[in-house]
Amino acid sequence: MKILIAEDDLNIRLGLRDLLEAEGYDCLEAADGEQAWTLYSERIAGSDGPALVLLDIMMPKLDGYSLCRRIRQQDQQLPVIFITAKSEEIDQVLGLELGADDYIKKPFGSREVIARIHAVTRRCLARRQSEPEQQSFQMADLQVYPAQLRAERDGQKIDLSLRDMRILQTLHRNRGRVLSRDELFDECWGRQYLPSSRTLDQHISKLRKAVERDAQAPEIIVTVHGVGYRFDG
Repeated sequence: MKILIAEDDLNIRLGLRDLLEAEGYDCLEAADGEQAWTLYSERIAGSDGPALVLLDIMMPKLDGYSLCRRIRQQDQQLPVIFITAKSEEIDQVLGLELGADDYIKKPFGSREVIARIHAVTRRCLARRQSEPEQQSFQMADLQVYPAQLRAERDGQKIDLSLRDMRILQTLHRNRGRVLSRDELFDECWGRQYLPSSRTLDQHISKLRKAVERDAQAPEIIVTVHGVGYRFDG
């Protein structure tokens, strides 16, 4: 399994490389965002791309947020873990909204890095195995196209983010069952939900405005007060 390490701090990059190689991983190294994108593109072109990306946020030439956007335009499934010195929740949320599967805050321990890589890898593999290849699926009067990150109603196209799509896929896959906020956050954001955070509810509110015919009377993302959300199917 190849892991791309995009980190401008030489000591951190070498430390991660030594740690991961000791665990049996092959490593690709990039000192800035542009170099990481070049490595990613060359490997993808040769059908020998990384299976996971460790991505520093504050890098020269191309920051981690921008690089994550580029990667997600090419590959919606590749696991991406942000490495960040930023601790404010808004920065963490932004990274997750862009399609990252998890984040690791500096300074970090070797056990944490390995544990998060294992957890994200298992989660992404389980998601791929549990979601049969679909051209589209129906939710009420909305037709959803996962591969195109869009939905359509009455001939009107609706653009969706990767996070939006994961939420819709999770609700559709569990139609008729109430999903708790913890379940949705863990499945769609890739980490345990923080009870003090309003991230999920705010995202659901925004998503409803995009996909519901009437956001005040939702048919696709139904609130079950005190528990979570449900799609009745």
